[in-house]
Amino acid sequence: MDYKKMQVDHLANTRDVTALESKADNVYEMVMVVAKRANQISLEIKEELQHKIREVSSVIDNLEEVFENREQIELAKFYETLPKATLIALQEYKDDKVYFRAGNEEEEI
Repeated sequence: MDYKKMQVDHLANTRDVTALESKADNVYEMVMVVAKRANQISLEIKEELQHKIREVSSVIDNLEEVFENREQIELAKFYETLPKATLIALQEYKDDKVYFRAGNEEEEI
């Protein structure tokens, strides 16, 4: 998923819980789905950032390169401007882009 192109509000605003809950059985399930998706998104972004940093980092770091590695500075600035993973996950949930299913619950006889 390309998180850089998503239209996500960068601010944490008050949400209508009843509208969000309509897609799940209850509020707790909705919160858990969004939280698990946010963890997935966070890990994807972290792995992507680490991969890009490895590409631009040099093997021999002297003191001057540590302070003047512009590529790493630009990467850090870009990833800092991305919306938080929870806001991305909530937007995906609102747009019905998140697939979830309940675990198999065995009934007692």
